[in-house]
Amino acid sequence: MRHSARTLFVVLNFLGSLFIALGVILLLPLVVVLLGGEIHRGFQTLFAFLLPSGLSFSVGFLCRALFRGKNPNNLQAILICSLGWIAFSGIGAIPFVMGINTSYLNAFFETMSGFTTTGITMFTGLDQMPRSILFWRSFTQWLGGLGILTFFLAVAYRGGGAYRLFGAESHKIEAGRPVPGLAHTLKILWGIYAGFTSLIFLSLVLVGMPAFDGICHCFTALSTGGFSPHDASIGYYQLSGHARFIWIEYILILGMVMGGTNFVIHYRVLKRDGKALFNNTEMRYWWGLILFFVIVILGERFMKLGVFGGLAPGYPNLWKEIEQNFRTVLFQVVSIITTTGFGTRDIAGSFFGHVARQLFLLMMVIGGCVGSTGGGIKVLRVSILVKLIRREVFRLRTPSGSISTVLVDGKPIEVNEVYRVGGLFFAWVGLLLFGGCITALFSHHDGYSSFSGMFSALGNIGPCYIPVSEMGQLHAVVKIVYIFGMLAGRLEILPVLLLFSRKAWQS
Repeated sequence: MRHSARTLFVVLNFLGSLFIALGVILLLPLVVVLLGGEIHRGFQTLFAFLLPSGLSFSVGFLCRALFRGKNPNNLQAILICSLGWIAFSGIGAIPFVMGINTSYLNAFFETMSGFTTTGITMFTGLDQMPRSILFWRSFTQWLGGLGILTFFLAVAYRGGGAYRLFGAESHKIEAGRPVPGLAHTLKILWGIYAGFTSLIFLSLVLVGMPAFDGICHCFTALSTGGFSPHDASIGYYQLSGHARFIWIEYILILGMVMGGTNFVIHYRVLKRDGKALFNNTEMRYWWGLILFFVIVILGERFMKLGVFGGLAPGYPNLWKEIEQNFRTVLFQVVSIITTTGFGTRDIAGSFFGHVARQLFLLMMVIGGCVGSTGGGIKVLRVSILVKLIRREVFRLRTPSGSISTVLVDGKPIEVNEVYRVGGLFFAWVGLLLFGGCITALFSHHDGYSSFSGMFSALGNIGPCYIPVSEMGQLHAVVKIVYIFGMLAGRLEILPVLLLFSRKAWQS
């Protein structure tokens, strides 16, 4: 058998298992269909999940029966990972097509946005959509938060090549593991993930959020996905006059920060090592960046309002005004840098100034911590790039024979890792330029808005400077580029590019 055929058989065999798992997952929204009374209004949403579930089961069993393969090697694991996300999105899009009569391209876009926890949406009129569709939309983000392959491995551990699959989907930089052993690691990570999800849900319900909204938002806050069952996102609760909308916003701020933080840090904190929140380079950068962005954007906001010039006489409730502005800025900074994408204000609106809009783009690139559910190039890599700059400056002012090494937490970074960071950053810049130019070429948007769209897709963030109402009207070419960008951003570019390598299929 040729190497390419052997590789294809291994990939399809494992994808068969993933399809079977997806078939089971697609049955979960039926609970919402039955409990929500949707079945009494017709069988549209019922069949919207039953048919793709049956299709997924059928394809899965066929792949398992027709294609036999051994445990995957490293390259095959990466191919399985990339194709798995595409396949999940391909079948996971069918409920949107059948349930709300949208085009398949828009449905595929929405599903890829869900599984990659990006949050760019093609849909408006969310408040009137069937709840089962909204549940599925949010649940895709929860599944994608820690990764669809890690979820599969956690519930149906397959030895042998399992650690390769885990490595293919996890971020390509050492994030550490809470404990030795992959099976134990997966149980701990998903245990923390499920526990924090439940905590956010209970907190939201306790402050008066409806239970269904609480389910959707706890799924999309911790996964840093950002889908909401309301067109106005989190701003809906203030607009609708919810008595405790302030509490809702602060709870979600905490939930987003939890999602954007390395889950190994969460494990250490739960083991009563509170110093883990501050005693490593990435966490210090993480808190420092959040503080820096809040101070600068809040400062710009107060300068615009005239607070620094003596605003108090015109504002009898000055402290209330300060708290409101602080909360709004903090919420949006955390939402963007964790790549969640929730909103209480439109980031392209008049509330935020020009400096804030530029800093939001920077935050989209940086993203969350390594080992988190956040997107972006990751805070740890930013710290490595900063140290590389310092190293080069140091070499200019020291003798040519002196030795300088890039250190993170006192440990030298391997040369190959430095190369990987540099290559990944260059790939990011290249894809941002490509996506921005394609958007400008095939739309009426200016360069600033066009580039923000690809920033949003590649950073898995969601909000950008293109109005949500116009997203569905983008040219098909732009949508396809964004779909590629979302997947590339989630899997960190290189695994997706490997799909186009003929030699990889001959491994």
